[in-house]
Amino acid sequence: MFFAENTLKKLLYLIVVVAFSLAGCSTRTVPTALPGKGYVKIDRAQVQGLVNRLYTQSGPSFSWMSLKSGVEQNLKYLSRRNGNSVAARYGAMTITWEMLRRTNEEFLQILPHLDDSPELLEDKFVWYELVPRTLLTGYYEPYLEASLTPDPDYPYPLYSLPSDLKKMDLGKFHHRWKGQTLLYRIEDGEPVPYYDREKIDFDGALQGQGLEVAWVKDRVDIFMLQVQGSGRLVLPDGSVKHVLYAGKNGLKYVSLGKELIQRGLLPKEGMSMQKIRTFFKENPQLVEKLLVTNPSYVFFRLDDEGPFGSMGSPLTPMASIATDTKVIPHGSLGLLTVRLPVQGQDTKEASARIVMAQDRGGAIKGTRVDLFCGSGPDAEFLAGHLNSWGHVYFPVSREYLEETGKM
Repeated sequence: MFFAENTLKKLLYLIVVVAFSLAGCSTRTVPTALPGKGYVKIDRAQVQGLVNRLYTQSGPSFSWMSLKSGVEQNLKYLSRRNGNSVAARYGAMTITWEMLRRTNEEFLQILPHLDDSPELLEDKFVWYELVPRTLLTGYYEPYLEASLTPDPDYPYPLYSLPSDLKKMDLGKFHHRWKGQTLLYRIEDGEPVPYYDREKIDFDGALQGQGLEVAWVKDRVDIFMLQVQGSGRLVLPDGSVKHVLYAGKNGLKYVSLGKELIQRGLLPKEGMSMQKIRTFFKENPQLVEKLLVTNPSYVFFRLDDEGPFGSMGSPLTPMASIATDTKVIPHGSLGLLTVRLPVQGQDTKEASARIVMAQDRGGAIKGTRVDLFCGSGPDAEFLAGHLNSWGHVYFPVSREYLEETGKM
């Protein structure tokens, strides 16, 4: 009992110290809108141009009804939120959960009619451009050769979430920390950061605890899986199992690509996951030295279905996006315009598509957006090479705005 009380006191002390360090900032006035930041209403001519792009640049296999399940998942999520509460504030725009719900409801209603009546996108919604523009990156479901039982051919473990990884909601202690959590473990009665990548993968910090959910052939594959957040395990008998995100150690994410560039090992131009893989195949002696530069570590669970975003719903390839939810909250719809890389070509292809904010990522901040590209070789290529500037346009139910006097 004394041990538990003593540990709690130490944690509270750490929190109070940080609170006092921030106290000097607590009286600053935050402006309601910053120049060049926010959602900017666009006129009808611009909307018409966007709709035309959507119909000509969405790809030959696009179907409006392919969005139906994703929109229904949005509504399922939004129905559990307090409609009057704020989902996000960005610039001068205040986005409520009710605003998002009404927009999704009306979009779902017109989906069956959009092939023949594209003007419904203009009539039913007011459109806003997200400013500044969007840096679009991609993620995908990698395939890993794996075994569910120990095997000398599969020497590298995937770990489940450890029981000694503790989590505390810091928002309970200070309003400035709302939505932030502290991840830690207890060592000799002291709260300390959880084990980093070096301790887990190379010093065996989690060995012998029965935390392994699978074993894979390639350590670099584990690293790539952790970057993507979920994947598929191809087992020796040919069957496939989904491996899904279960949690992380709470330490800072460091980009391996940036580290390679800063060390002069790879050029910035054309940086991709494929180039990183090739580099490690040619320089296996540098794998440990470079992987440990990223202390962040992800834990997994197995499932027969997936992948799922942080909203708890299945992701839709080339439509689901990961966002900074302080800017683009879960359940938002958007129209994304960008130029996508094309395999085997030096040029990029203009693309316009409807997207749904259903995931988040630790490296996704501000207006940056991460597009879920699916699984397989084409998805791997696109996710590995996608690093393009684009624009996101945000639809809001016209009827909702008129009813609430916000037009």
